[in-house]
Amino acid sequence: MTSIKVRRAIFLLMVLFTGLVQASAQTVVQGVVTDAISKQPLQYVSVVLKGGRGTVTDSLGRYTLRSSGTIATLQVTYVGYKTVLKAITPGVSQTFNFEMETDPKAINNVTVTTRKRAPYRNKGNPAVELIRRVVANKPLNRPESYNFVQYDQYEKLQVSISNISDKLTNSKLLKNYKFLFENRDTTKLEGKALLPVYLEETLSKKYFRKKPEKTKTIITGEKRVNFGEYIDNNGVSSYLNRLYMDINIYDNDIPLFTYQFLSPIADLAPTFYMYYIRDTTVDASGHKLIKVYFTPRNTNDLLFRGNMWITLDGNYSVQKINMFLSKNANLNFVRELHVDLDFEKSEDSRYHLSRSNIMADASVTKNSGTGFFGERTVSYRNFKINQALPDSVYNGPATVKLDKIDQLPDDFWNKSRHDTLTRTESKVYSNIDSLEKMPSFRRTLAIATFLVAGYTSVGPFEFGPAASFYSFNPVEGFKLRFGGRTTPKFSKRIYFETYGAYGFKDERWKGFLSATYSLNNKSIYSFPLNFVRVSYQHDTKIPGQELQFVAEDNFLLSFKRGKNDKWLYNSNFKLDYVHELDNHLSFTLGFKNWKQEPAGAIIYNKEVNGSTVNVNKLITSEFSGEIRWAPNEQFYQGKVYRIPIINKYPIFTLRFIAGVKGVMNSEYNYQNISARFEKRAYMSQLGYSDLVLEGGYIFGKIPYPLMTVHRANQTYAYQLNSYNLMNFQEFVSDRFFAINIDHHFNGLFFNRVPLLKKLKLREVVSFKMLYGGVRDENNPAKDPSLIRYPLFEGSPTTFSLDKKPYIEGSVGVANIFKLIRVDLVKRFNYLENPYVASLGVRARFKFDF
Repeated sequence: MTSIKVRRAIFLLMVLFTGLVQASAQTVVQGVVTDAISKQPLQYVSVVLKGGRGTVTDSLGRYTLRSSGTIATLQVTYVGYKTVLKAITPGVSQTFNFEMETDPKAINNVTVTTRKRAPYRNKGNPAVELIRRVVANKPLNRPESYNFVQYDQYEKLQVSISNISDKLTNSKLLKNYKFLFENRDTTKLEGKALLPVYLEETLSKKYFRKKPEKTKTIITGEKRVNFGEYIDNNGVSSYLNRLYMDINIYDNDIPLFTYQFLSPIADLAPTFYMYYIRDTTVDASGHKLIKVYFTPRNTNDLLFRGNMWITLDGNYSVQKINMFLSKNANLNFVRELHVDLDFEKSEDSRYHLSRSNIMADASVTKNSGTGFFGERTVSYRNFKINQALPDSVYNGPATVKLDKIDQLPDDFWNKSRHDTLTRTESKVYSNIDSLEKMPSFRRTLAIATFLVAGYTSVGPFEFGPAASFYSFNPVEGFKLRFGGRTTPKFSKRIYFETYGAYGFKDERWKGFLSATYSLNNKSIYSFPLNFVRVSYQHDTKIPGQELQFVAEDNFLLSFKRGKNDKWLYNSNFKLDYVHELDNHLSFTLGFKNWKQEPAGAIIYNKEVNGSTVNVNKLITSEFSGEIRWAPNEQFYQGKVYRIPIINKYPIFTLRFIAGVKGVMNSEYNYQNISARFEKRAYMSQLGYSDLVLEGGYIFGKIPYPLMTVHRANQTYAYQLNSYNLMNFQEFVSDRFFAINIDHHFNGLFFNRVPLLKKLKLREVVSFKMLYGGVRDENNPAKDPSLIRYPLFEGSPTTFSLDKKPYIEGSVGVANIFKLIRVDLVKRFNYLENPYVASLGVRARFKFDF
């Protein structure tokens, strides 16, 4: 009996020992996975021990898998290919190479209907798995992955009027313009007749170096239509190129029409897009491709739908993409938007962009009536990689224009264009040139300029601005103003500007006179500025009111809320030198003698020998210097103001002012230094934020009128750079820091509300905080010899900020009727100050896409 138990124990020990030996033996499987037809290695193929460990192949299709288990089946899977199962021997090293075959079942066409959408999930979706591999390979497929890149680029940008009615073209009033209407293109877009009115071409050589990183553009040719003096042709070009920007499909966001559209292969694209594998195809070179259809999950978002073709060579490159904008997208005026990108194979078997085409049709209405059609085509040739060039190629500014690039003969363009102009396109330059010379057309532009900018030309003079001819305020009452300026027709070197004004309540004359000498023999209203100006102005001013793109005497500013009783009579003598460089670095040197007299409810008084003495005027002389850097700045130069075309690049401003006592009766010594930073931060589907940071510090002992009077707004318009519930001259500081954030969600929330999404409304929020203070030496409460803060009915109306900041915020709805923004503004503190409101509604008009 005992011997039987011993034998059983020995047997169990042997079995256990054998199992332990087998378990301790490692299984090693390795090999290469290739395409069965092309024999090319496949990257990111999934190789797993069924039910156990796994790995993926590298860029050469190689894999190595190690395991100490006893699994005897190897599974090989890859999107678009048949799954392979292979029996293996556990505990030994072995090699298996696989040639994978296409799986027809994985690429069956999928029909998508908007009436009833089939349940969609990312998990287990072979199309999503394929897109994730495209995303994972983006760093390898970008041109920036190479050490060096160079190529030739040709751009063609054109704008046409679409679907002009026959009634208009046959009108007797337009019979002189018949030559324009005859040049229409009916072949480019089915069902639409296009009348070209703008054409621009650019030839350039592009260079990229990875380390140290530098991009260089040498523009070798530039040609565009010219509408003459009434239109800023450079500004039109900048604006159109901002709407139709270069597209890099490998970037997360695609900039078009001043917005950011999420790329269908962005890192987060599977969260916002749906994908379906449609087909497998073979290109002209025999390379296998997978066709993928993509569409937005929410058609109101700024997303595309379309098809892309992805390579199956292990690089997961985009070989071609055709996409368009959903008609429900929250974008104003755009009826259609198409983007087509074509790629070609480089010498290293990767794909680079060879041609891009963007087409958009826009109109005030969504119907098929008259609108504007824009198209930008970019062609890339002579693409070379990893060919090192001397450092001299990359030295200097990032963009260089060769001499006389806008004066090249037609022979140059005929030889250098990547694409031949169509018959219709070839007539645009001569047609617009003829149009610009027509007296009737010039009169039309003159009338339009007067209505929009407020100026009208009479010979070498311009009279305006019309919006300032009449205004009214509590100090001056009814005020008339008339003025004008000379144009380059008078002189390209010397410019004069003047106006005269009279207030019927205060019965005082005001006026302005300036003389400007252009140092670069260019207009002082065009980039780059380089001039010296001397001027004198005597007029009224509201302390703390800062205006953008509108004159102080604009009629609409006559309407204000609350007590609008704080005014000054200012007399300014100025001498300024302004110099802008081509890289948008500018500096300004200036001198100002400033005499200010209190008016309205402002009374200057201080204590002298125990008695209150009124101060009738303050005089100070200031020397100033300013440096401003706005890299890649874009704008449209109007008759008076530059209208910014905001992009992603920051703007830095540094200013220094020194008041010098004794110069032209100046009464004070002080130094004022200030800085400002502003930038638009794009956040993809979350919208964008406009951020402004600024601060300043004043050294020296000064009265409060010479301190920083913080920007306030007592109009009913929402002002971006002012505090919309702060009263004029309510707060002053000799040191301050401010932050201003204005965020646009672009319909992120409204797009998901069934009823609201049809209105295409957009959400906006803002936050403004101002922190500042007044040192004891400048505080009239601590030093009676200083000018006192003004009083009204015994209560002060001007204050310094205490230890707490001033804060206001707003929530609003934008894009009402595609033009209006309305904000509910909340003031959070300093509510004890007189004549202030804690809540207010403000509106703003803005044309935007």
